[in-house]
Amino acid sequence: MSDERPAQEGPATFREVFAQAEFRALLSANTLSWVGDYVAKAAVTILIYRQTESVALSAAAFAVSYLPWLVGGPLLSALAERHRYRQVMVACDLIRMALMALVAVPGLPPWAILVLIFAATLANPPSQAARSALMPHILTSDRLVVGLSVSASTGQAAQVAGYLLGAAIASVNPTAALLLNAATFAVSAALVRFGLRDRPPAMTAAHRSHLLRETGQGFRLVFGWPVLRAIAVLVFSAMVFSIVPEGLAAAWAAERSGHGMSTATAQAVIMAAGPVGVILGGLLIGRLVAPARRLALIRPLSVLAPAVLVPALLDPPPLVVALLAAACGFAVGALMPMANSLFVRVLPDGYRARAFGVMASGTQVIQGAAVLATGALAERIAIPVVVGAWSIAGVLLMLVVALAWPRPQTVNAAVEAASAGWAAARHHPHPPARAGAPAAVGERARRRQAVT
Repeated sequence: MSDERPAQEGPATFREVFAQAEFRALLSANTLSWVGDYVAKAAVTILIYRQTESVALSAAAFAVSYLPWLVGGPLLSALAERHRYRQVMVACDLIRMALMALVAVPGLPPWAILVLIFAATLANPPSQAARSALMPHILTSDRLVVGLSVSASTGQAAQVAGYLLGAAIASVNPTAALLLNAATFAVSAALVRFGLRDRPPAMTAAHRSHLLRETGQGFRLVFGWPVLRAIAVLVFSAMVFSIVPEGLAAAWAAERSGHGMSTATAQAVIMAAGPVGVILGGLLIGRLVAPARRLALIRPLSVLAPAVLVPALLDPPPLVVALLAAACGFAVGALMPMANSLFVRVLPDGYRARAFGVMASGTQVIQGAAVLATGALAERIAIPVVVGAWSIAGVLLMLVVALAWPRPQTVNAAVEAASAGWAAARHHPHPPARAGAPAAVGERARRRQAVT
């Protein structure tokens, strides 16, 4: 049975979402971790630059935090399926707390700092995968969509606050900023430990195989099921163009400053516009638009997101660039919670963490590749032309994605098939279907999803 609200019901309210004590605890813990992460990124880059006066090493200190997603995100995320979600999140927070406290030790050589940062961020994939898999157990129905919107918006706000706080503190005392980061992980661990129920692992020991095989099942599930594949393509395609204004902001501001705005201010305005748009889009659409109407908006929003960046071809001043980036962020911010909510509802229980690892790693890779590609093009072509042409290509891509989006009947069949799998799992302590959900539930879904 689907957990979606009837179409005639209105959207869930913020009060309904925040009435869930576990959601409040999880959101508070995540917010602290997010702020701490961005404080640490700002502090480490300053610390490394002061020690070495090397821009390359300072940039490496920033980039090293993304490496775990690139080299082993899906594999590390699969670990979350084997253990209790609460246990995974607490352990990851404590590991990061200890390692960030070591980074704060005065006198460490730059190579040691980079190694410790890399080791600490290895805990990010399993922690975030456990959190993603746990959310549908805490929030159901349309409350999940609103909860995901709140989480996404809070994450964007935490990014801005963390960078500002980290830069302010680290400019005076980088060690203090790093110790603050370690403290945020300690408080996060306490909130998770005492604020969340202890649930059994999604995968029992009897159903474990090889970690690489379990990771491969996550890839096969995401790209083998028509509805999951459609959502993955939608999310990855949106990331290809929405990150570009933020990624090129520094060079764009340097070339187009002078319209009553300094280069630094222009860069800050362009970089902050996207996250602000994401916050507004997620909260306003998630709260004010009815669930059935939201699903109908997926196609137009997916095309609108790149379309609003096409006027960059006209070489507008930085403030207009920021408005365009905010409009793109608004569309993406409205789109992502709907896609994420549908994604977790279609997933069979016991595969969410692995599927999240696949999606998160793909998102990181695609965003990095898009910035690298547009940056390379901007070496030879004017930035407004690059962004405008890239966005036109994005419109064409999203038109294809929108046309290929599954019909409502197909989506409903996928949700029902996953729900049937969960119901079977609840009635059988050790159901064969849990270990072989992609084969058992997947076969039912494929029969019902013959036409996408």
